Amino acid sequence: QVQLVESGGGLVQAGGSLRLSCAASGRTFGSYAMGWFRQAPGKEREFVATISWRGGDTYYADSVKGRSTISRDNAKNTVYLQINSLKPEDTAVYHCAASSRVPGGSSIWRSYDYWGQGTQLTVSS
Repeated sequence: QVQLVESGGGLVQAGGSLRLSCAASGRTFGSYAMGWFRQAPGKEREFVATISWRGGDTYYADSVKGRSTISRDNAKNTVYLQINSLKPEDTAVYHCAASSRVPGGSSIWRSYDYWGQGTQLTVSS
């Protein structure tokens, strides 16, 4: 069992930057691939980024590619998502997720076993 708690959301002006964090419980964090997804009001859940269990492989959605970085610190049981050049369309609740089934990471939400409650990011224009 893994419990995930996101933090770092807030209100940011367009063009700014923000780093989201996701702290995981449990001793086996390093054996999970991690992902970030987001969901805006009235829209479906959207993949943002994923990182493999060792952190060597990352993959991003086109919507954030080039201006975001996913990283992890297995010693701290934490995964991060840095987003730069924020846009109003980045406004959403951001969720982190853990997968034991796809160690290389996945953009498919059904690949993930555990989810956090989410943190709200609002980007003002």
